[in-house]
Amino acid sequence: MATHRFTPDRWSNVLGTLPPVLTVASGDILIVPTLDAAGTDAQSVARASRPNPMVGPIAVAGAEPGDALRVDIIRMTPSRPLGWTRSSLAANVVDPDRVRSLPANERVNWRIDAEAGTVQLDEAVAGLDHLVLPLEPMLGCFGVAPALGQAFSTATSDRNGGNMDYRRFGPGSTAWFPVAVPGALFFLGDGHAVQGDGEIVGTGIETSFEVEVCLSVEKGRRLVWPRGEDADHIFSVGNARPLDQALQHATTDMLDWLTSDYGLSATAASHLMGQVVRYDVGNVFDPAYTVACRIEKKWLPPR
Repeated sequence: MATHRFTPDRWSNVLGTLPPVLTVASGDILIVPTLDAAGTDAQSVARASRPNPMVGPIAVAGAEPGDALRVDIIRMTPSRPLGWTRSSLAANVVDPDRVRSLPANERVNWRIDAEAGTVQLDEAVAGLDHLVLPLEPMLGCFGVAPALGQAFSTATSDRNGGNMDYRRFGPGSTAWFPVAVPGALFFLGDGHAVQGDGEIVGTGIETSFEVEVCLSVEKGRRLVWPRGEDADHIFSVGNARPLDQALQHATTDMLDWLTSDYGLSATAASHLMGQVVRYDVGNVFDPAYTVACRIEKKWLPPR
């Protein structure tokens, strides 16, 4: 296992079959700086254009279609003391007759104290003087190249991952992606210091990070949709629009996961899911919505 500390000189606004910027072995650790969603680096210098410029692609030796790429998110360290977000709910998350009365959608800065582990507004907003949020880093956009030579914008998501904005994809969690091309071709970026479910103002608290991940190939683990786990949960992720289709993808994948990996019959899996499943909305702002179907590990049978 090797550690690669890589500083990119170019970024990508698509996830696709592009020439790799780096090749690593399965099990290697990758440490990279990321830009924020607008392409700004740790020194607040614009390095790339929006949306969500990615580091990558990173090729992982030995990855082939039909495998899974495992991504262990080890660390996300904010690399500057300011992040930003927007000041109004998105028009598509409120009733249509309320859109005209929404406040002006301005960019607002937030102070990030990595040592204290807190985030708070950098300007006074009436009624929010008390608001100090815990720092909860997450990767908004990451994944692998899709099949058939496609290239998907970093503004959206699909079977290969992408801009899912699911808040459980943070340090200590693991993600799996279906490999569709040789080398998998992994991309990452769009770090958020904090984000509520749905990304309903169109952003998290956007900032730059130093990100450390471990990339591993799981041979013959044929996936359809991204999967993940953290210390207490497993989750299947569906990306689509309308929202019910994203939920259907996530639910189907969880059913497949429980029957293939945990040995449950479809009937047993249905009983379990019917009573203990929780649904999380990752994103309802981007072209494809994200829904995660989540189960606490304490309810799972031993493997």
